[in-house]
Amino acid sequence: MKKTGIACGRFQIFHNEHLAYVMAAKEKCDYLIIGITASDPTVSPVEAEDTKRTEAVANPCTYYERFKMIEAVLLEQGLERSEFDIVPYPIGRPELIKYYVPEDATHYVTILDAWGHAKNKRLEELGLNVEVLWDDKPKGISSTMLREKIVKGEPWEEYVPAATYKYIIDNAIDLRIKEMMK
Repeated sequence: MKKTGIACGRFQIFHNEHLAYVMAAKEKCDYLIIGITASDPTVSPVEAEDTKRTEAVANPCTYYERFKMIEAVLLEQGLERSEFDIVPYPIGRPELIKYYVPEDATHYVTILDAWGHAKNKRLEELGLNVEVLWDDKPKGISSTMLREKIVKGEPWEEYVPAATYKYIIDNAIDLRIKEMMK
């Protein structure tokens, strides 16, 4: 088992497939760092492989909100707070990653699309330890799908951990999403 692992993503709404990814990474290491990408919209470049990922409507939650949402979900899953941390992860400026996470950690990635391939390549080009958890697995849930369901008033709670749903509702993020996507 690895000592320290890293799982990263935008998590713009943290859903059940995000949870499966994070928990699969946690099974491979003693201590997991969850890196939140696009933590600062002023330094998140448009990515050729997914040009919509930096649009405001694709990023309704702040870094802090995603931090608290993920923290609540992992605690709900039974992890101890000492088993994980949550940090910004500047995948758009990969040369800065070394300032946020240990250089000897293993970066666990999933490759679900062109963006996943690009992210994996960036990390490997930096000489980081990278392990692919799964490659080209079809996406069953997407945060875009969830935001659209919220706007349409369709049920979405079955696609997210209970703590995600509670956090979104308690903090009126669902109302913000509806307003943003008008």
